[in-house]
Amino acid sequence: MNDGTTKPLDGRVALVTGGRGGAGRAVCQRLADEGAHVYAADLSDAGSIGSAAAAGDFLAFDVTDEAAVIAGIEQIEAAHGRLDIVVNAAGIEIEKTVAETSLQEWERIFAINVTGTFLTSKYALPLLRASNHASIVNFGSYDGYIADPKLAAYCATKGAVHMITKAMAVDHGPEGIRVNAICPGYIDTPMLAQFFPDDVDEADARAEAEHVHPLRTIGTPTDMANLVFWLASDEARYATGQLWVLDGGLSAQIQQMRF
Repeated sequence: MNDGTTKPLDGRVALVTGGRGGAGRAVCQRLADEGAHVYAADLSDAGSIGSAAAAGDFLAFDVTDEAAVIAGIEQIEAAHGRLDIVVNAAGIEIEKTVAETSLQEWERIFAINVTGTFLTSKYALPLLRASNHASIVNFGSYDGYIADPKLAAYCATKGAVHMITKAMAVDHGPEGIRVNAICPGYIDTPMLAQFFPDDVDEADARAEAEHVHPLRTIGTPTDMANLVFWLASDEARYATGQLWVLDGGLSAQIQQMRF
């Protein structure tokens, strides 16, 4: 029980890739608020949503570059000698069918969404083994279960993230390392705004997106950060190898006609 003088993640070290993006920034803030020393790993300190003050020490980190990933992990090792939490939040979306997607686009989205998760996890594992609270949280998607139109490559990458999550949980559970994935639906980030049709007013698009959810609302980065925190904490000590869908009930229903 917390006696009020300590925080649940006091003394722990966390690495969040995509840590200057919409959801990643919220995750960094929540983990820091709960006591963790957070490294916000991204291509630039501004990330995807501007240069406003954000939690966590910025760590220049290209998830597609093996040497850069190794160098980033080595920097954390030099400072702390271990790592307790890894959140693989870096990701992009390509809005095209298979027919419209170029090989270059296909390889790029897999490099960031899948290979980035692989490389970061691979080189973090030796440090995670030194922790008594090791947790990896990957960012999947409800699009790894069901498909939105014109997101073929994105759906494929998220399906891959879901399965590498399960595989790592099986392989590294005996080492005391838990691995889970969060599978969000519509979350209020720059990526969601990009998904709305250009020929539809954004307010109208948002209203329609809210309507298709049983809860009649879109998720927020804070919603994702709350679940990441729980999965990283000791309260989730028996949770591993699972895909935690966070979509306001969207995937629990068939699409409803509006009369």
